[in-house]
Amino acid sequence: MSFDPSQVESTPAYVCEEEKLKKNLAIIDRVKREAGCKIILALKGFAMFSLFPTIRPVIDTVSASSLNEARLGYEGFGNGVHLYAPAYRDEEFDDLQSYSSYISFNSFAQWSRFKPKVRDRIKCGIRINPEHSEVDTGIYNPCAPHSRLGVTSAQFKEDELEGISGLHFHNLCENNSDALERTLVEVEKRFGHIIGRMEWVNFGGGHHITRDDYDVDLLISLVKSFRERYGVEVILEPGEAIALNAGILVTSVLDIVNNGIDIAILDTSASTHMPDVLEMPYRPSIIGADPAGSADGTDSHLYRLTGTTCLAGDVIGDYSFSEPLKIGDRLVFTDMLHYTMVKNTTFNGVALPSIGIWSEEKGYTVVRKPSYEDYRDRLS
Repeated sequence: MSFDPSQVESTPAYVCEEEKLKKNLAIIDRVKREAGCKIILALKGFAMFSLFPTIRPVIDTVSASSLNEARLGYEGFGNGVHLYAPAYRDEEFDDLQSYSSYISFNSFAQWSRFKPKVRDRIKCGIRINPEHSEVDTGIYNPCAPHSRLGVTSAQFKEDELEGISGLHFHNLCENNSDALERTLVEVEKRFGHIIGRMEWVNFGGGHHITRDDYDVDLLISLVKSFRERYGVEVILEPGEAIALNAGILVTSVLDIVNNGIDIAILDTSASTHMPDVLEMPYRPSIIGADPAGSADGTDSHLYRLTGTTCLAGDVIGDYSFSEPLKIGDRLVFTDMLHYTMVKNTTFNGVALPSIGIWSEEKGYTVVRKPSYEDYRDRLS
C-alpha cells in the first residue's frame, strides 16, 4: 500500500487509492473496447460521486434502482441512466423518466401498467430470470427458488412485447467469467428465440472483472460471440469490479478488554460501516494481520476485533498480530469501497466515516467529513 494511514487526521475514514481505481478502469476499458459492449456503473455497489470525473471517460453511464440513484446518475453522467427496480411507484415514474434513457420492468404486469406513460425516447426492457444459480449465498442469489426478480420462461408473454426493445438478466455475484458462460447457455436455451427480436441485452452485474484471477479474455470472447450471433448491443453493469481493492478503511483501537480472549474495541463498526461482514457474511482483510487468526490459542497476540455500537453481535472477527495491540493503534481494512459507503447507517448515533482520496501526485484529500446533521436529519 502506497498510502500512509497516519495521514488520516481522524478515524474512521474510507480512503480511495486513486491509482488503484485507475488500474481497474484500464481493465474495464479494455473489455469495453475489445468486446464492443457498453459498461455502466451500478450505483448500488459504488456511488462515490466525487470520483465520477475520473470514472466518466471509461464508463458510459450508470445503472440505478431508485429515484435518488437515478438523479445522482443523471447529475453525474447525463441523461443516459439505465433504470431497473422490482416495482415502480406511480408518483415517481415521471421523474424517473426525466433521468433515464433505459427502463427495465420486472414483470409484464408492471410493463402493462406503465406502458401508456412511457415517453417515446425511452428504451424499454423486461428482466428475465435465467433460472440458473451461480451464487451460493442465498441473500445475494437473484435466481434462488421463488425469487421475485425477473420473469421466468414459463411466465414470459411473447404477445406483449410491443414496445420492448431489450432484455435484462442478472444472476451473478463476485463471479468469474466461466459463471457467465454457463449462464448464457441457460439464457439462450430459455429465451434464445426472443433475443433475436431485441436491440439490446443487459448482462447485469456481479462480473468480478478486475479480480486478479478473472478470465478477461473469456469475457471478451463471450460478449463478442453473443453480439455476433444475435446482432444486439450488450451491456454489462459491474459496480464492485470498478472499486475492487481500490480503497481502505482506517480505524483506531479505542480499548482492549478480556473475557476469555483479548477483545479490541475499534472506532468503526461491522453493523454500521461494513454491514456485509454480518450480512454476507465475509471476513475482511487487515494489513499486517493474519486473516485466519489462531483458533487453538497458541498465538499470544490474538484479538477479537469488535465495533463501537451497543449491538452485542457487532463483531468483525478474530485476528492475530505479530505484536500486541495498543490503545490508539491504527488498523487498515482493505477493499472497503464497494458495498460499504452505499450501505452505511448511523445506528446508535455512530458517526459515518470520513471519505478521502489518496493519489501519489496530489497526496491525501478529505472530500467529506460526517456531521451531527447527517445523523439528525435522517430521523425527522
